[in-house]
Amino acid sequence: MTTSVLALDIEGGHGGSSKSLYTVILGLDKTKVNVEVWCKRASDLQEKYAELGVTCRIKSDMPKVSALPRLSRNCYAHLRFLKDFYSASEFRKDLLRQVNDRFDVVHFNHEALAWVGAWLRPKVTAKLVFHNRTMLRPSIFSRLQVRAMDSAADYLVFITENEQENVRKLGATSQSSVIFNPVLISDCVDDGFEEKKIGKKYFTVCCLSNFSWNRGLDRIVEVAQILKNDSHKQIKFTVIGDMKLSKRLPGKLGEVARNGGDFSEYASVSGVADMFEFVGHVSNPKSFLSECDVLVKPSREFNPWGRDILEAMALGKPAISIGTYNGFIRNRETGVLLSQYRPRELTDAIVWLSQNPTITKEMGERAKKLVQEICSIPVAAKRLTDVWIN
Repeated sequence: MTTSVLALDIEGGHGGSSKSLYTVILGLDKTKVNVEVWCKRASDLQEKYAELGVTCRIKSDMPKVSALPRLSRNCYAHLRFLKDFYSASEFRKDLLRQVNDRFDVVHFNHEALAWVGAWLRPKVTAKLVFHNRTMLRPSIFSRLQVRAMDSAADYLVFITENEQENVRKLGATSQSSVIFNPVLISDCVDDGFEEKKIGKKYFTVCCLSNFSWNRGLDRIVEVAQILKNDSHKQIKFTVIGDMKLSKRLPGKLGEVARNGGDFSEYASVSGVADMFEFVGHVSNPKSFLSECDVLVKPSREFNPWGRDILEAMALGKPAISIGTYNGFIRNRETGVLLSQYRPRELTDAIVWLSQNPTITKEMGERAKKLVQEICSIPVAAKRLTDVWIN
């Protein structure tokens, strides 16, 4: 008997959680599970689902909320969610009807849907699974979000042990397991990369992320300023993602946003525009990652993991990030792991790799081997299938 699964995706192809969901669906045994996906946003991901024979619907009124670091923003975000939730009456009616009529499992692909799950729980008999993908900072709001998710969940899935332990500390008691984000290796085959590097003028540092304060992209501007002052003209940055800035950001970032600028404008007013290439959002960043030498993730969340790091490592690129978890970035083996953000220390790590191409290449080869071993699609698909049907 085939298990019918409804997967709710808050990003719809515009973020790592969407791509991870799509990638694991690639490996599912269709004789065991039949998945339908509802996305909040439209993108070319819907065409990819169609090619797989997977039904994908756009539900732009899907309400979501996630606990944020700042109290004031939490209040605003949750008030906004309440407004969106009660305005989304058609979404709620359709979700309730479809789940009761057609689905055995609802897979909430992000903890930002915790309150939707809590609302749905007493109204359905379907199994509810929540995929926790971020590190929630301790606060009354994150505890309430975890309580809502935990009360609704039959099962919790985490992308590393860090999120799992963090949510337990915030009060979760539901049965859970860790399933690493799978990587589609065919998307990460470096087509002739070594040949492309012949005559390469610059050492290229890549950042793969939409702009957000927590992800720390503004820190690479600070690093670029140090590099420029130290006359390291051979180092350039390629930034992939949506660079829109919020007007509520602190300091010069907020000022640029209020004047209608984005992050590229921030780099310009900071005097380092000539060191950056801004690509914008791309559905498959393979070609840009292939051309880079190293990936940097200067996150304020101390999370040296995620889809950006895995995809870079799968292409044989070492990664530099901040934190203590070494499941993927093993310091001086598969990349460079810094315990804290110190601008000079991050700058020195980039310079060191740029000046030691053999070490950089060897790190990249070890990174690729590691990802191939622990982030395979068949393993992730089987483990998630077991969660859904058992």
